[in-house]
Amino acid sequence: MNTNIVSELSRCFQAEDLLTKPEDLMAYSYDGTPMMQQLPLAVVFPTSPEQVATVLRLATETGTAVVTRGSGTGLSAGSVPSPGSIVLGMARMNHILELDTENLTMLVEPGVVNMEVATKADAVGLFYPPDPGSMKISTIGGNVGENSGGLRGLKYGITRDYVMGLEVVLPTGATFFTGNKCVKDVAGYSLKDLFIGSEGTLGVITKILLKLIPKPAARKTLLAVFERMDEAAATVSSIIANKIIPCTMEFLDRTTIRCIEEYSHVGLPLDCEAVLLLESDGHPAAVDDEAQRMATIAREHGARSVSLAKDMEEATKLMTARRMAIPAMARVAPTTILEDATVPRSKLAEMVRFVQKTAEKYKLIVGTFGHFGDGNLHPTFLANELNSDEIHRVHQAVAEIFEYAVKLGGTISGEHGIGLTKKRFLPGAIGEINVRVLREIKRVFDPNGVLNPTKIFEQEGESAATPALHMISSPRDEGAARLIPQT
Repeated sequence: MNTNIVSELSRCFQAEDLLTKPEDLMAYSYDGTPMMQQLPLAVVFPTSPEQVATVLRLATETGTAVVTRGSGTGLSAGSVPSPGSIVLGMARMNHILELDTENLTMLVEPGVVNMEVATKADAVGLFYPPDPGSMKISTIGGNVGENSGGLRGLKYGITRDYVMGLEVVLPTGATFFTGNKCVKDVAGYSLKDLFIGSEGTLGVITKILLKLIPKPAARKTLLAVFERMDEAAATVSSIIANKIIPCTMEFLDRTTIRCIEEYSHVGLPLDCEAVLLLESDGHPAAVDDEAQRMATIAREHGARSVSLAKDMEEATKLMTARRMAIPAMARVAPTTILEDATVPRSKLAEMVRFVQKTAEKYKLIVGTFGHFGDGNLHPTFLANELNSDEIHRVHQAVAEIFEYAVKLGGTISGEHGIGLTKKRFLPGAIGEINVRVLREIKRVFDPNGVLNPTKIFEQEGESAATPALHMISSPRDEGAARLIPQT
């Protein structure tokens, strides 16, 4: 490992901004992805674009890998360090730089938390729609890097739809801003769109210009209960066919319902196969009409019951419970493996049934929830990483689920990204030519391969099989062995 860069960094940064001790590095050796961990060489916390440029110039000169990190909530190991890498922690670049109510924009640094942006906008009657499940902790920089979605994606779109401009530092240290406050701008290639969803492999984002919209005047939330999965899927299709686009259209299966109810006690029924959480927002009259029409459609397609949240407190309670699906399920088993296969809405019921059959085939516990309105499913495996046979069966099941999703016209990731965990599936999902084009774009921006080098693409000579896993111990499990990727 190149220790020269650490000496150089120690001359450029204060001691509190540079971590090198193993006990400090451990906290930055993993993200929200289970069974993936690697100690970095060092962690540095820049507070300005100039400091970011300094790190990247040193990394390029010494051939040291740099992995950019926000809050570490990623679910595809995108911010897990590469061996011998420098982790660039962006958490201290966390300022809202400008709120422009005339142009409906907000300029932020990458370390600003999603919820802070939403709260700041709300205070002046504006609305920032992208709402990943981790919105209380995930950063805008991470949201942009992964092109995060969320519960409101059906009606309002995803992170990409709200990014108007980016300041980016390239591996050479060169810094530029792409985009502006203009609603229309077709001067040249849309460079900002290359960096959105690039998972830190092309450049480091240091400023983000976000689009805001007027805050909806009213909101209503419905809970529809179904005895059969097909009824819930048919309800979703019919609502869309009737030209109703709800703000939120969330789905929970029986396993997920049980986990959430045991955790949150919000009154979800435990004797059904599926529930839909439907939310309409907008003008009060339109919201009333949409809520009534959605309730009618749900009943026509077999809903056992449809209830309307009596007030905003109850509506918030229901949606908060949905956002707590992951921690609720994490209480059931030591290891929670959350995926996000996505299919066309017309294939949702078929995909959910396949997930269930695959879980039965491999004798696994899986709960499925997700964004039914945009076809984004989250099959969540509840397992024990210390049971190597069970984890092997999980890998087999996940591979079959991805293959089937692609067969149905879907994709291997709707919002979690590729990172380490899905890169072996990428060629099968998008085709070899697409992968080649992506590699060529990577070489243009990062010719020396220092930015997140092990992510998205298989490396030369790397096996396409499930990566070998190496056992080490981790303080997170009080000394219990953990599975760590051999990279």
